[in-house]
Amino acid sequence: MKLKLVLYILLTTLSIAEVKAQDPIFTQYFLVPESLNPAFTGTLVTGYTGLIHRSQWPNENRRIDTEYAFVNSPIGREREMGLGLTILNQREVFTKYNYTQINGVYSYNVNLNDEWRFRLGIEAGYGHKNFNFSNLLLEDQINPNDGSINGETTDPGVLNANDKIGFFDFSSGILLYSDKAWFGASLKHLNKPNIAFTDYAAVPLELFLSVHSGYSLSLDDSPMSFFPEETNVLVTANYIRQAQYNRLDFGTALELKPFIVGILAATNPEEKSNNSHLLTSLNLFGSIQLDRFVFGYSYDINTSKMGNTQGVHEISLTWQIGRECESCNNYLVKHPWGRNY
Repeated sequence: MKLKLVLYILLTTLSIAEVKAQDPIFTQYFLVPESLNPAFTGTLVTGYTGLIHRSQWPNENRRIDTEYAFVNSPIGREREMGLGLTILNQREVFTKYNYTQINGVYSYNVNLNDEWRFRLGIEAGYGHKNFNFSNLLLEDQINPNDGSINGETTDPGVLNANDKIGFFDFSSGILLYSDKAWFGASLKHLNKPNIAFTDYAAVPLELFLSVHSGYSLSLDDSPMSFFPEETNVLVTANYIRQAQYNRLDFGTALELKPFIVGILAATNPEEKSNNSHLLTSLNLFGSIQLDRFVFGYSYDINTSKMGNTQGVHEISLTWQIGRECESCNNYLVKHPWGRNY
């Protein structure tokens, strides 16, 4: 009964969500799913940690760098719970805008039957944003006679602005999974914290919805016998929505241990204008497992009309920590996100 009530509350919340902003999204979300959904915390049978770096539009004034790090572990007699810590940092090179958030995470697992499991995750933490308003050039600073720049502005929006703001943030997620498939949904910024830089304004950090899934298909029993043993085809998809922004990533990969190579398509399914693009990028990715470490790299090829953006690069590193266990030796075998449940 309690499980049905939790599902009802969360799914009802997801159905009425209205979102109006953008959070960072990683191409390699399947390797670091904690960045999407707190319910993934503690799903490995031992401790797990990792980090990922994303560089968008490098060598340009528009460059945005994003880092995400996490550590988590199962707890309890039956490892039915998980505890974790996450750190997100994002900075914009030209304006020096910086956003940092540190969250604590808790998850709880329920075995539905011998095959399927359900996990609920909650995440809470503190976010901090700062913006150097002195980097802005406003109209009243420009002398129309000779084009010279004055050092001060009388713009009330800047004069009354704070350089730094802090806020508390809460998120939740659910995960339904087996040895071969997973389906998840998460909703971030449940309290819609105010992120305005002025004291009198109200700018909510809008709800971020993500619905994601994955499936691993073994080729051992398929007619394609020319593949080595324990070769898998991995398929994954992730739909996100926040305000007017929406995105659907989907793709596939081939796992030839210790390598995984694949491709994702990033699409804009709800085109809002005539200038919108259905296919925004093609994302190539690969990873290699060395003992308990997994190294990943991806490159997003721009397919829109934005010009020469020089693509998006991501580098990730995840590894298993903690106690030894026989079932952990090949934890990348069954799942594209690098876990053996």
